[in-house]
Amino acid sequence: MSGETVRDAMVPEPTTLGAEATAQEAGRCFADNGEVRGIFVTEDGGRLLGVVTRKTLVREVVAAGREPRGVTLREIAEPPNFTLDAGLGLEDAFRFLEEEDLERVPVVEEGWRLVGVLSRAVVQRRLAEDESPEGAPDPGSVVL
Repeated sequence: MSGETVRDAMVPEPTTLGAEATAQEAGRCFADNGEVRGIFVTEDGGRLLGVVTRKTLVREVVAAGREPRGVTLREIAEPPNFTLDAGLGLEDAFRFLEEEDLERVPVVEEGWRLVGVLSRAVVQRRLAEDESPEGAPDPGSVVL
């Protein structure tokens, strides 16, 4: 896996909505695709502002008695605690995910532009695929 970067393992083009989109639009995204766990909120050419989850919508809109059509995602998006640079080495990224006990982290370029999301499960699968079976010789070291 040496030489691989976060870009090699990230999921490109995660679900995003603009900062001026409404909570109702976010709710529709969740309803239309049950696999979406979070919607990244962006502005100005992909600048990451934060993330909105189902929990965010319930807490900030439904439980608060607010009208979903009148609440912009800019108002309720939770800033990401962490981001990873797309050029970071994949092994370093995996160690970071493990140390911080994170399942998913947004991936950015230039320190601000959202380009993907890295999942710990995906990185673990890649690591498992790259490991040679225990006791098997390294294919690069076999001399015939």
